[in-house]
Amino acid sequence: MVGVGPRRLPRACRSWHHDRHRRVNRIVGPDAGSLVVSADEVPGGHDAVVADDALMIDVPASGRVHGHQRRVQFADVSPAGRLRFDAAARMLQDVSDEDTTDAGFPPTEYWVVRRAEMLVRGFPSFRDELTLRTWCSGTGARWAERRVRVDGPAGGRIDAAVLWVHLDEQGRPARLPERFGAIYAEAAGGRTVRARLHHDPAPPQGTPTTPFALRVTDLDLLDHVNNAVSWEPVEEALAARPHLDAPLRVCVEHPAPIDAGAEPQVAVVDRDGGFDLWVLVDGVACSTARVRPAG
Repeated sequence: MVGVGPRRLPRACRSWHHDRHRRVNRIVGPDAGSLVVSADEVPGGHDAVVADDALMIDVPASGRVHGHQRRVQFADVSPAGRLRFDAAARMLQDVSDEDTTDAGFPPTEYWVVRRAEMLVRGFPSFRDELTLRTWCSGTGARWAERRVRVDGPAGGRIDAAVLWVHLDEQGRPARLPERFGAIYAEAAGGRTVRARLHHDPAPPQGTPTTPFALRVTDLDLLDHVNNAVSWEPVEEALAARPHLDAPLRVCVEHPAPIDAGAEPQVAVVDRDGGFDLWVLVDGVACSTARVRPAG
């Protein structure tokens, strides 16, 4: 569930300033389009919960399931030859856009990412032929969750769940279009999901940070940093922790946009056998990650 259009969202909707006197959540999308949602606009606010574990939901027996074939290419892998998380995130975007395009949603039907989680049971490798299958695994009033299952040869498998928020033409959260249910409801099976952020909003005081230099190639159609780029610091942290290997469970949340010209800093704290990570701009978390062993 992703839309990429020739038009940009109105500047006012993409660059609202953080109001420290309001309880707000910022949402950044796959094309880095952003919006601000007050706690009143998200039923349950920060206290809302996801009903169950989306990554355990298998391919539905009925309803729309979209298939996609993809080969792991040279630029997708680490020096060890495994599929990188940022490359996997781009694959999730691609299969999502293919599905909504094939379903007849116009390119101006905007969807943005709130949260993306991957369970890597086994890393795909260079030149593996991957089968991606995606379906709607749950809905809310203004958002929907998309499951993606990635299968490769020799044990390569990733299960992913991505929460997408539907926007109107002004970049505000909008109710799901009527035709959405006719296409996706059967696969979702009546499951309800909410838009809570689960991660700590800031690192512990005094946590050291390192610069995360942005490049013009990190920007996309909406002149923001693409959400897949937020997985690159995760790869940097994993490289410094070679003991962390599949199975791994990794979740990235997007509390705020990263604008062109920003100078992000990255903070990492080792926890529970893995680590937590924050990408900060002027002290505000723009993306957060939680990495844990899943074995």
